[in-house]
Amino acid sequence: MLSILKLIKFDNLFIIVLAQLCIKYGLFEPFGIAITLNGFGITLLILATVSIAAAGNIIIEIYNKDEGNLISGTLSEKKANRLFIIFNVIGVLIGFYLANLIGRSGFAALFILISGIFYIYASYLKEILVVKNVIIAILAALSLIVVGIFDLLPAITEKNRASQTVIFSIILDYSTFAFIIIVLREMIKDCMHIDRDHNLGIKTIPILIGKDRALKLIGGLTILPIIAILYYVYTYLFSNSETVIFVLILLVAPLIYFMIRCFTAETDKHLRILKLILKIVLVSASISLLFYQFVLK
Repeated sequence: MLSILKLIKFDNLFIIVLAQLCIKYGLFEPFGIAITLNGFGITLLILATVSIAAAGNIIIEIYNKDEGNLISGTLSEKKANRLFIIFNVIGVLIGFYLANLIGRSGFAALFILISGIFYIYASYLKEILVVKNVIIAILAALSLIVVGIFDLLPAITEKNRASQTVIFSIILDYSTFAFIIIVLREMIKDCMHIDRDHNLGIKTIPILIGKDRALKLIGGLTILPIIAILYYVYTYLFSNSETVIFVLILLVAPLIYFMIRCFTAETDKHLRILKLILKIVLVSASISLLFYQFVLK
């Protein structure tokens, strides 16, 4: 059981679930905006999303043929392929049922598309420089956007279009932030797996410019989410001091620390710490969605 949880990357799936719940109950419910999904509906959406994401994590591990691979170590490739199919079927079927439940059958194609992208990524795209990092980040961002697609879009009318658009724009802002953080996290993982990727013939930024230069590049790029957060706080949240303090302590401070550590990181232990910091930032960002009901009202 533990090997399966590691295979599907349960900790990453938990962050997806947390973010989706915070969007639903921290951003939608408190403002009484028009929505489509009830408790049963959002449960189905979460199950479909994490099932597709779990299947994607499995297929990526299947194509990672290094000796430290979870599959080669604790699970047979045959069993992993079976789990990949099971999770995919569950995700697509639930997505199809949910899309028809809300009267938007075409939305089911989104889950099929994401499932296909995961497979193409694992079998081909991960060998393309930069693209491998961007694809994973896009799929992570989509796990947030999908809540707006299924819950907000079907409920839009001419009367509520303005309020729905504001809420959806907040989701897009958070999705963009998640995209940037995931790109940085994937680059850190490339630094950790530089030997494996070299043996597999996968081109990554650390292999191209060296691990030390790659870490300095990651540190430099971290200024982007920091500036974005500070701009966001100044523009939208400055009137609420408690929220500002929360954001500065749990988002800005860890990112500044992360940026500094990127210039001094050397060992795998250092890299694991950097990866953990970004995971904490993603969790904190999700929780911050709960504060909008106190800021915007």
